[in-house]
Amino acid sequence: MTDHPFSSQSLLAQGGSHLEHEYGVIIPPVYTSTTYLRDSDNQYRSGRVYSRADNPTYRPAEILLAELENAVDARLFASGMAAATTVFQALKPGDSVIAPKVMYWALRKWLQTFGVDSGLNVRFVDTTNLDELRLAIDEKAPTLIWLETPGNPLWTVTDIAAVADLAKDCGALLAVDSTVATPLLTKPLNLGADIVMHSATKYLNGHSDVISGVLAAREDNAFWQRLVAIRAQSGAVPGPTDAAQLLRGMRTLFLRVRESCQSALYIAGQLEQHPHVIEVLYPGLKSFSGHDVAQKQMSSGFGGMLSIRLAGGEKAAIAVAAKTQLWCRATSLGGVESLIEHRASIEGSDSPVPLDLLRLSVGIEKADDLLADLQQSIDSAHA
Repeated sequence: MTDHPFSSQSLLAQGGSHLEHEYGVIIPPVYTSTTYLRDSDNQYRSGRVYSRADNPTYRPAEILLAELENAVDARLFASGMAAATTVFQALKPGDSVIAPKVMYWALRKWLQTFGVDSGLNVRFVDTTNLDELRLAIDEKAPTLIWLETPGNPLWTVTDIAAVADLAKDCGALLAVDSTVATPLLTKPLNLGADIVMHSATKYLNGHSDVISGVLAAREDNAFWQRLVAIRAQSGAVPGPTDAAQLLRGMRTLFLRVRESCQSALYIAGQLEQHPHVIEVLYPGLKSFSGHDVAQKQMSSGFGGMLSIRLAGGEKAAIAVAAKTQLWCRATSLGGVESLIEHRASIEGSDSPVPLDLLRLSVGIEKADDLLADLQQSIDSAHA
């Protein structure tokens, strides 16, 4: 990390241009070379041999992300799934893992299949319930505790600092998927986590045109070096153009997250009063079960994600999504465009997602327009 007095907003706006670059360029260049020249004495003093392990294009984004997370180092990956699964691949057969019941469905499915097949002992618990988590720890001390907060798509909020204390007591590593919170709203490493992960495809890039992931570490220890080695040897890295586009997207992260948070809170509050909406799941609402913890560990807002449950069940929920005009019916989240999705259709029969639930990713359109579109679609579906 660089020692400086600058805010996250200023660092993001500069997009890495505060770093030293050859020729004094404002926009860091894209290095497309796959290989690097040896020194005349057969050494590689540049530190780079082959782009499967590293590429200079990655470093501005990685350094910026490390600064945002107060991390000693950060590394880009080919996707959020590549970043997340690398953490579990760094464990050994027989290691015990605790993960939340409410989490990104693709990673849960990976843990249930490939994670178990590789010899991991995986247990899914309600990580928002510290008593349940303590019981799981007492039954078999975990090697790793994985959190996701807010948890997709019910937006459950886990107390990171409290879990960090439990992890420390039992000698476990703590990793946190903080994709939805972004580094602007929550800093898991400051709360005691060892590793923080982001699907950079989402808010960090913010334009729905890059697939990427990131891991950042509190300490440069043996486990972190193992993660770095796995990334290099497996080639789980993004292309240089993707890394450059990610850095470009991050320049507006502060503005996009601020707008999405404000709009999401407004829309959630209004929909809470709608007669055909039976529940609004959003950490910023006082009625939400995780609000107090969210208020404690999330700064500057509660995120741009919310879910609504609709009277009339699955049929009504699908009809509401079909009748929206401004909201885009699509998977993913964190882009400038607002998205709506019937989530249970994606996750399958073993999902904890209610059939009457719609997941909403609030973009940067005018909040009143987004609200009006939802209201007319809900009213039309229930007419």
